[in-house]
Amino acid sequence: MAQLGVEDFGIYNVVGGVIVLFSFIQGAMYSATSRFFTFDLGKNDFEQLKKTFSLSVIIHGCTALIIFVLGETVGLWFLNTQLVIPEDRMGAANFVYQVTIFTACIGILQMPYSVAINAHERMKVYAYAGIADAVFKLGIAIALGFATVDKLKFYSILLFGVYFVMSGFYMYYCHRNFVETHFKWFWDKKMFWERMGFSGYEVLNGISHILVIQGGNFLINRFFGVFLNAANGVSTQVIGAANQFTGNFFAAIAPQITKSLAKGEMDYFYSMVIRASKFCFLLSFLFMAPLALQMNFVLNTWLKEVPDYAEIFCQLSIISVTLAFTFMSIWHGIISTGKNKRFRIIDSSILMLAFPLTLFGLHFSPIGYICSIIVVNSIRVIYATLSLRKLTGFSIQALINQSLLKCFAIGVISVPLPFYITLSMSGWHGFLACLAAFLVTFALSTWFIGLNVSEREKIFLYLRQRINSFLVR
Repeated sequence: MAQLGVEDFGIYNVVGGVIVLFSFIQGAMYSATSRFFTFDLGKNDFEQLKKTFSLSVIIHGCTALIIFVLGETVGLWFLNTQLVIPEDRMGAANFVYQVTIFTACIGILQMPYSVAINAHERMKVYAYAGIADAVFKLGIAIALGFATVDKLKFYSILLFGVYFVMSGFYMYYCHRNFVETHFKWFWDKKMFWERMGFSGYEVLNGISHILVIQGGNFLINRFFGVFLNAANGVSTQVIGAANQFTGNFFAAIAPQITKSLAKGEMDYFYSMVIRASKFCFLLSFLFMAPLALQMNFVLNTWLKEVPDYAEIFCQLSIISVTLAFTFMSIWHGIISTGKNKRFRIIDSSILMLAFPLTLFGLHFSPIGYICSIIVVNSIRVIYATLSLRKLTGFSIQALINQSLLKCFAIGVISVPLPFYITLSMSGWHGFLACLAAFLVTFALSTWFIGLNVSEREKIFLYLRQRINSFLVR
C-alpha cells in the first residue's frame, strides 16, 4: 500500500473484489473436488480416482468459461455503474478488472491439480510453493518502487504473472508424480450429476460468502468510499499473511479426516476432528494474539500511511478468523460425509444474515461489517457442531473437554501480561517485550494445559530423534 497509495489500494481492493462475485465459487468447487478425490484415494480405488480427476478437469473448465462470460457481462456492468470510483481512475480500474478475470479463470483451471497434491499429502510441495510465492510478492513490492508506469496496472499484471507461474508449477508437478492426473476424456452422466449436486450446495455456500464479503465491501464503499475499503483491504492482507501457516496445517490434516471416514475408522475420525480443532486454535492464536495486541505498532511500521479504522478492522477480523479456524475441522467432517444438502442450505441461510446485519450496523459505525460477521460465525459454529453429531455420532462433550475448555484456559492465561505491557510500553521495546511475555505464557499454558500426556511424549520423541540425528552428523 505504501507504493500504491491509499486511494489506488482501495480501488484495487474493491475492483479486484468484484470478480469475487464469480470466483468465490472456486472455493466451493475445491471443497467438492477434494471430497470425492480424497475419498476415492482413501478407498485405494485408483480406477475410480482417474475418472474422478478427468471429470473434475472438465467441470472446472466449464466453470471457468461461465465465470469469464459472466465477468465480461454482469461484472463489467456492475463495475462501471454501481461502484464509487474517482472518474480519473476508471480506466485503470477497468484494466485491473480484466486482469483479475483471467487470474480467476487460471485459479479455477489449476484447482484439480492442487487437490491432488493435497490429497496425497505432499506438504513439502506446498511449503516450497509458499516460499516461492512470498519471494515473488516481495519482488513485486520492490519493483513497484522503481515503476515509471501506472503502478495500479503494473501491480495487477505482476500478480497475474505470479498466479500463472504457480498454477503452471502445480500442473507440471502433478503430471510428473501422479499417474491419475494425466487427463483423458471421460464422461459419465450419473457421476457428473452426483458431483454437480454436491458442488451445487457448496456453490450455494460460496454465494453466501460472496454476499458477506463482497456485499460488505460494496456497502462499505457506498457508505464511506474507497478509503474505508483500503482499511478493509489492509485487514484482509494482514489476516491472510498471518493465516497462511495455520491454513497449511489444516491442509495437511484434512485428507486424514476424509480418508479415515472413507475407511470406516470412526474413532480415529472423531480423534482427528477434535485434535485438529485444538491445534488449529493454538497455531492461529500463536500468530494472531500478539499481532492483535501490537496492531498499532505493526501497521505504523509496515505502512507509511495507515487508513482510518485499519487497526480495529484488523483486530476484529482476528477474532472472527480465530473462531472460524477453531471449528474448521467440524465443517470439514460434515463435508467428508458427502451429506451436505441440508447442512449447506441452513448454514448458507445463517451466513447470509450477515448482509442485513451489516446494512444495519453501518448506520451506526464503520465496524458494523466485521461485528456482523463475528455474530453470524458464532451461530454457524454451534449449528455445525450439532450437525456433525447428528450425521456421525460425534461427541460434543468430548470436543468441549478435550479442545474448547483447554483453548479457553490458554487464552485467559496467555493474554493479561502481554496486554499490560502493550498499555505500558511502546515502540520496538514494547513490541519485543510483549512478544516475549506472550510466548512464555503461551508455551507454558499450552504444555501443561493444552497437550495431553500422549502428545507431550510424541514431542519428546520427535525432539530426541532430531537431536540424535544432528549429533550423528
